[in-house]
Amino acid sequence: MQTGARDARRLVRDAAEKLGNAGVPEPVASAELLLAELLGVRRSEVALREEPLTEEWAALYEAWISRRLSREPVQRILGYAYFRNLKLDLDEHAFIPRSDTETVVDAVLEAVDRWGGQCTVLDVGTGSGAIAISTAQERPSCNVHATELSEGALEVARRNAERAGANVHFHHTDLVSGLDDLAGSVDVLVSNPPYIRSEDVPKLETEVRDWEPSPALGGGPDGLDFFRRLFVEAAPLLTESADVILEVGDGQAEDVLELGRSSGYVPLGTRPDLTGRLRAALLRWGVG
Repeated sequence: MQTGARDARRLVRDAAEKLGNAGVPEPVASAELLLAELLGVRRSEVALREEPLTEEWAALYEAWISRRLSREPVQRILGYAYFRNLKLDLDEHAFIPRSDTETVVDAVLEAVDRWGGQCTVLDVGTGSGAIAISTAQERPSCNVHATELSEGALEVARRNAERAGANVHFHHTDLVSGLDDLAGSVDVLVSNPPYIRSEDVPKLETEVRDWEPSPALGGGPDGLDFFRRLFVEAAPLLTESADVILEVGDGQAEDVLELGRSSGYVPLGTRPDLTGRLRAALLRWGVG
């Protein structure tokens, strides 16, 4: 080993032990993912790494581990997150996209295909742009719009769309306010809203409570405030038989479907994520 170099596998073992002793969730995954990104290799290749790290790289890795010890999420440390085919830039304004939301995108793509691919999609509260950009990238014949109240998050989404080469029309607005030009033209409405009950926000994991933008978390006393508004305010934008796909929290799916029913939507069912939790509520507007 060259002078001043550090053994990668030992660094990972030591880092995982530190993280585990500090109570950081999934310590081995955090240690391996951070080193894999530093080295530009797959996580599975980290254990096979025989080349030593330079002192400079080892110091950067240890600095990242120190940040993880403070419960800063891996994606915040790196400044980006992976979602489907995308590598999305992140900052403090944008919620970290979760793999659970890929289930929502799958449902959106199925709805788009039902419309023959030529349709208008509206993503409400786009955050980093994960849903809107994935849809525009994977179904480029769609006319994709996205709204966001946070100017900071909207800038992040715009950069991500440009990097992905995705054509998304972004709107700085609260929910769907001011989108009169889209009246009666939206065929697929999708949203991953804030749905955590207000009293539960302080109980969230440190990685979420302290590192995610607070407007992206709390959904009111029962977590359903956003859904109530959306069902009412979005209706004038929708075409006859428009599809509505909404991400929901644990135990919320049936309540969201019932809220939609009472507002004139037809519940179609739910969609589980990869863990089996009901993650999306599916509805249709103006039929039945």
